[in-house]
Formats: sequence, structure tokens, C-alpha cells
Amino acid sequence: MIEKTRKTKETDITLKLNPQGQQKIEIDTGHKFFDHMLEQLCFHSGFDCHLSAKGDLAVDDHHMVEDVALCLGSALRDYWQAQTRIARYGQVLLPMDDVLVMGALDICGRPFFNLAWQTTRESVGGLALEMVPHFFQSFSIAGSWTLHLRQMSGSNHHHLVEACFKTTGRLLRQALAPSDQAASTKGGLWASQ
Repeated sequence: MIEKTRKTKETDITLKLNPQGQQKIEIDTGHKFFDHMLEQLCFHSGFDCHLSAKGDLAVDDHHMVEDVALCLGSALRDYWQAQTRIARYGQVLLPMDDVLVMGALDICGRPFFNLAWQTTRESVGGLALEMVPHFFQSFSIAGSWTLHLRQMSGSNHHHLVEACFKTTGRLLRQALAPSDQAASTKGGLWASQ
């Protein structure tokens, strides 16, 4: 079980995360749509996650989304860096009704995020759509991995956002899986190995 807290003038976050869990999930950020997306991420990853967050949602959703992403990513970085052998890579093609999202993940110690999608709205479920790529960028930087997400088809914004979170969950499940093989010709994925 990994425990993290993040407390600033803008947010107060408590996280308990078990990446080898049984999908026991309790999430409360005060933003119901964001909670739903985080539940999808954790469920499809196979994680146990207890996340409680309070913040300045009356201002907007930026601080909450960013700080939760940083907290989750940091916890997962601690987890994967403590493992001796993981699969490292994940590749997913995930449909959600009209939407098809393709994703690829490399847990490599080199943070990068790329999202290719087409949106025509400013928000979905009360969440600013600009915060979705910002979540995944912050998550990738804190997690120290490379993540690519690409919209292949579809136009429903709810489905698109949800498919991105589900895809990322599936990618994490694959990439964090134990492996009998070394993940790199270097011998390790980070300097301390």
C-alpha cells in the first residue's frame, strides 16, 4: 500500500493506493464527473484506491485536477521504481460506443505525454476539457513515463474522455505487470537499479 498526501493552499489530498489490489475504490474530490473518471482509471488498472481531496473548486477545477494527477503519478512512480521487473510497455485499442481510443505506455523514467483528439466543446460533466490533457500530462510527469493517447473515431465528448481514462487504466495494468524478463538492455529503468 502506497500512501501519499499533498497539502497546499489550494488542495488537501490523501491517497492510499495498492496497484496489486482488487478494485476496491473510494474516491471523493468534490467533483462528481472527475471522480467517475478516476474510478474508471483505477478500476481498469486493477488498483485499490482510497482518495479524498478537498480544494478550491469554487474557483475552478484546475488545481484539483492537477494536484490529484501529481499525487497519483508520484505514488505510481514510487511503486514501479521499487519493482525489480515489470512488463514496462502497454498497448491498448479501446472502444466506447462511437469512440475508439488507441494508447501506448512506456514506463521508462522519461516523462512525456501526447494526446491527439478533436473536441468542439469547452466542458463535459462540469469538467473543463482543457483539464483532461493537463491531467494526463501532470500524471505522466509525476509518474515518469511516456504516454500517448489518440482518438481514432467518434464524437461524443463524454465517451471520448471516459475512453481516455479507461485506456490509460488498461495500459497501466499491462505495463506494471510482473515480468520474468529485464525491461531494458541497460539492466534497469532508472539509475538506482
